Amino acid sequence: MTAPTPPWSRPVRRGLVLAICCLSVAVTGIDITIVNVALPSIGRSLHASVSGLQWTIGAYTLVIACLLVLSGSLADRYGRKRIFQLGLCVFSASSLLCGVAPGVGWLIAFRGLQAVGGSMLNPVAMSIIVSVFTEPKERARAVGVWGSVIGVTAAAGPILGGVLVSALGWRSVFWVNVPVGIVAIALTQRFVPESRAERVRAYDPPGQALVVVLFASIIVATIEGPNRGWDSLAIVGLYLLAVAALVGLLVVESRQPEPLIDPRFFRSPPFAGANLIALAISASLGGFLFLNTLYLQDVRGTGALPAGLMIIPLAVGQGVSANVSGRLLAVKGARLPLSLGGGLLAVGALLLMPLTVHTSIAYLLVTYAVFGLGAGLAAPPVTHTAVSGLPRDQAGVAGAVASSGRQFGIAIGVAVTGSIVARTGADFIAAGRAAWLVLAACGLLAMLLGLMSTSRWALATARRNGDRLASRR
Repeated sequence: MTAPTPPWSRPVRRGLVLAICCLSVAVTGIDITIVNVALPSIGRSLHASVSGLQWTIGAYTLVIACLLVLSGSLADRYGRKRIFQLGLCVFSASSLLCGVAPGVGWLIAFRGLQAVGGSMLNPVAMSIIVSVFTEPKERARAVGVWGSVIGVTAAAGPILGGVLVSALGWRSVFWVNVPVGIVAIALTQRFVPESRAERVRAYDPPGQALVVVLFASIIVATIEGPNRGWDSLAIVGLYLLAVAALVGLLVVESRQPEPLIDPRFFRSPPFAGANLIALAISASLGGFLFLNTLYLQDVRGTGALPAGLMIIPLAVGQGVSANVSGRLLAVKGARLPLSLGGGLLAVGALLLMPLTVHTSIAYLLVTYAVFGLGAGLAAPPVTHTAVSGLPRDQAGVAGAVASSGRQFGIAIGVAVTGSIVARTGADFIAAGRAAWLVLAACGLLAMLLGLMSTSRWALATARRNGDRLASRR
């Protein structure tokens, strides 16, 4: 159980609190994808290579993935409202620094700092929502709205990015975060109640360190593989280090009295499945936005604004289906939106495999809409599925782990697809077919996992596992 600390002295405007939490998600969600449209301009302005552009995206998502669970734990200890506001401050200040970066190295470093602030927003927002919405159906609707905002803003980012890059240059895609962050800080101070976990989790430095090593070694190896050679000692060593970190994480966390990531959570099929689904969906969406930006602007010669506007069908499809998904989640459960969403993602990616320089605009727009429908359907149920059957006071940690999978998925999607197209140099069209096939496989995986993790057996197993977790606390 969670309880507000200190007691709320006035009625809580739950709808407004949800809107404020969604605003923070919107800022971080847009930031992940808004930069995609600016990548060609950043590359020309700062003379960045493909790997430099990958790191501009990857540094942000990697740092967030590594710190989400820790930030959630800090919020439980020191107050969710306090950490939420701190995250907004760090995010806004580092966004300003990104906008004045003199070189790609500085930009990547400031993106990492920006991600430190971003890591304090999403999982803490989820904890705030859970503490405010206590009735199960209302909480499901709230989580559905929160999840749909993640999907919609991820698709809206390229549109806004196209407008800003065309009108004000690539640096403006970072500056736009500053006024939004200031407004969010003020609203949080006024309307969001403070709350903490009744029982604060202990810190787990070994677990945190192993998570960083695991995620970082995989992303570094995947991005740098085309440059250094996949069989080079450095790349092979990094993948071996990732395996060692995973084994170490399983061993260390199973022996910790209060682990950073409790391995017992993964005995719940919905939790384990939701994390894999989050990774697959985000890898598909992150890879799609990265590839599509390079295809439209570098291969077809489309300007930043037209390229952003062409994503509108994806954004519209994602917005419509995310709203439908939230309603289905509250009434029917997660099975239908998860499985159907994954299937549409696979179809959308497969439709992009025959792309050429002269593929018709109409074909692209229809395909983007299909992809958006899939992403919108699948996103909202992920966090709800992850926390199904777990004790309520573990919802924040469970949600943070799912968010980590989502951020790591974006990073790995960009890393893998970027490495595929970088391997063949200028032959983007030929390499792109393999990359789109990889993204289709991600959608198919999400569909199958959606069916498995919402089966009667999975839900019954989750309830039994939740009872065991609650009885041991």
